[in-house]
Amino acid sequence: MPAPKILISAGEASGDLYAARLVEALKARFPDASFFGCAGPRMKEAGVRPVVDASSLAVVGLVEVVSHIPRIYGEYRKILETAARERPALAVLTDSPDFHLRVARRLRRLDIPVVFLVAPQVWAWRKGRIRALRRYVDRLLCIFPFEEEFFRPRGVRATYVGHPLARLVKPSMSREQFFRQHRIPQDRPMVVLLPGSRRGEIGRHLPELVDAAARLARQRAVSLVMALPAMAVPAAGDAKFWEPIQRSPIQVVEGQTWDAIAHADLALAASGTVTIEAALLGAPMVTFYRVTGLSWLLGRFLVDVPFFSMVNLVAGKQIVPELMQNEMRGERLAREAGRLLSDSARRQRMKEDLAVVAARLAANEDPLEKAASLVEDLIESTGNVS
Repeated sequence: MPAPKILISAGEASGDLYAARLVEALKARFPDASFFGCAGPRMKEAGVRPVVDASSLAVVGLVEVVSHIPRIYGEYRKILETAARERPALAVLTDSPDFHLRVARRLRRLDIPVVFLVAPQVWAWRKGRIRALRRYVDRLLCIFPFEEEFFRPRGVRATYVGHPLARLVKPSMSREQFFRQHRIPQDRPMVVLLPGSRRGEIGRHLPELVDAAARLARQRAVSLVMALPAMAVPAAGDAKFWEPIQRSPIQVVEGQTWDAIAHADLALAASGTVTIEAALLGAPMVTFYRVTGLSWLLGRFLVDVPFFSMVNLVAGKQIVPELMQNEMRGERLAREAGRLLSDSARRQRMKEDLAVVAARLAANEDPLEKAASLVEDLIESTGNVS
């Protein structure tokens, strides 16, 4: 079989990681395959030719996205024009459903098969997307165990592959090494602050996290570390970020998020993928999130789930505190953190509950190897090679 050309696209840090690992697994099956699309740093390292930079799609919020629509539409056109010109054997679209479901619809017109990796959370909100998934997606790859059972009766060709992070998340160094490298005192607890991976959410969360850090530092001897993915670290000239940090007791660590979480006594974590990472690493946590007031108001009418945090949803009960929107205040964050730091038995119970969540996310087969096998089967069944 000729070597296939594959369009692969991801719009945020977690998707960039999953897509890069999938590319590596596909290269083992198709050594001469070529890849192009919307790529972040990991995908570029894996050999994906970037038509669009993934950071240009990293926007969250119903209202926040409006001002970015012209730019995002431009990126959409770039992807589709390249797909029409190069005619890939298949497209793998990773997460970012607002963008990728529109791409999938146009790819259907070009007779390009579509695999969607990381199912949109339509079981929580925007159930109208089910129709688009049914019509435009040839195979939906689910990373949470309850999703296949949700999608299949609704006519979506869904397969549960397992959560990629269950095999990927682990520290690269010991606690002693991490503390020594960053000159963190080992005789006091460390709290890791995880404001998110997108610039917009970091900006919305920063003031309350700085306030919480100041309150905690006044109450007890504690080390406060803000862990950021390398692609999310604000530029040196970003005064809105660095000036409050420099006046605070917070130490910023770049590109070592898993080590920071693994060796923390407690995490203050933005609701999202990083809470799954914290669960897999066994870190007790307080979760939070904030969007604009209008986005929150609109979202409350659309969301139909008992919890906001995926950790609590997978557990089927509240095991970590959730401080959402107006509850996400420095005083509340500091209070919840202080309670957990003062109660070792409660932290231990949380660790045990998080271990159950981690076990539910594990799969017998490597999720991305399974995904690669499904992609290979689809390419071979269509005979759609470049």
